[in-house]
Amino acid sequence: MATRKKRVVSDEQKAAMAEGRAQSRALAPYLEALETHRPKRGRKRTPESIDRRLAAIREELRFGKQIKRVALLQERRDLIAERQRLDKKVDLTAYEEAFVANAKSYSERRGITYEAWRELGVPASVLKRAGISRSRS
Repeated sequence: MATRKKRVVSDEQKAAMAEGRAQSRALAPYLEALETHRPKRGRKRTPESIDRRLAAIREELRFGKQIKRVALLQERRDLIAERQRLDKKVDLTAYEEAFVANAKSYSERRGITYEAWRELGVPASVLKRAGISRSRS
């Protein structure tokens, strides 16, 4: 069995890997928050429309058959969770600032384009603040 030579990593390589890990940790929370709070397609629900539907479900539960009631109970649970999400305001400021501080360097190192960030949902204004432009330099 042949023995393998142990790979030697220079201090520069170690520093570059550490920088990449730090940048990934700075970018990931912002991207995850964007995905979590991405607007859904279709008619937007309001707290009032949710409350109206919850009231209608209360009425339907009184007279529905068991199979219909289980669907209504699940819909009620989903609506209550959605109502709570609507009531909770999300502040992406801290995540966004970390993204802005790290995105340009990360993009340059990894060859990530403006278009790729936009396709992922990063607003153009955030990319501009980060110094990432449409043109390739």
